[in-house]
Amino acid sequence: MNQPFIVNISENWNNIMMSRHMNLFLIPTVLLTSVTLLVNPILSLCILCFPSLRQENRYLLLANILFTDMLFLTINLTMVSCNSMGLHMPHWLCKFMMASMVMAYSTSVLTITLMVVDTYVAVRWPLRYKEIFTPSRARKIIMSLWVLAAGCPISLLVMFEVVMDHYKQSLPVCLVLIAVLSLEQRKVGVHSFLISAVSLCTVLVVYCYIHLYIITKTSGIWRGRYSRARMTLLAHTVLLMLYFVPPLVFAVELALLKRDNSDEVGVWINLVNMCVLMLLPRCCTPYLYILRYREIYRTVQRVLWKKRPQSQRSAA
Repeated sequence: MNQPFIVNISENWNNIMMSRHMNLFLIPTVLLTSVTLLVNPILSLCILCFPSLRQENRYLLLANILFTDMLFLTINLTMVSCNSMGLHMPHWLCKFMMASMVMAYSTSVLTITLMVVDTYVAVRWPLRYKEIFTPSRARKIIMSLWVLAAGCPISLLVMFEVVMDHYKQSLPVCLVLIAVLSLEQRKVGVHSFLISAVSLCTVLVVYCYIHLYIITKTSGIWRGRYSRARMTLLAHTVLLMLYFVPPLVFAVELALLKRDNSDEVGVWINLVNMCVLMLLPRCCTPYLYILRYREIYRTVQRVLWKKRPQSQRSAA
């Protein structure tokens, strides 16, 4: 029962994409991915290679987000490219990439949530912050996030193996949405877990931001319409929304997509989510933090332009 469904919906999905020229969504995917991968490796190396940045917890968390984003973008670009060009991916590779994609996205969401918690702890207990959140403890927490984030995709991988145990044929389209939909009754559990996880992270972020405002409202940092604190809060709020909206869109897709057919609207929503919405926060993150943190900006500037005077002197 599952095998014919997977084959039918994959072929139907592929036919809709080709007939409506939806493979053009590959263009924004390549552009957004290229713009992000142009900066992320440089920024990550600056954080990891300079001890002054590496000893700061917020920069360690930022480096983890940049790494997970690069992993996600690479996998997403591969899957979108294969789907758009009609390349059939081997079944084992498709399942592995789907699990890795879910793990990378989950780690990004958990890490950016932890960054908000880190800011809250630093403001709430400034004198004890170094004792509470040491760099070594931050590294252990980051590793724990990876282990926690790996739980969901590993469970999905096991369920995929059970459902598609006797089906080893490559599919026209490799999508997490179709694979999760094929799980039948298990789909409800996946849907509930996704909604609960995103809601829990959102509640935690909102709680921290509200208490941050209460703690700092008498300090004067919120005075002025365009104060640094207001602009920082606005930028981080938009970035958090961009990270949290795609999982909710995926949950809506999972609830609306029926097993008996896949309409054009569902294909459009999925492509917009995969090719635009999931990539926007990853494209904005490195540039936002380069502008937000002066230490990172100066370090990147020193790395990129330190050889320029030397080359000019050599030419002279």
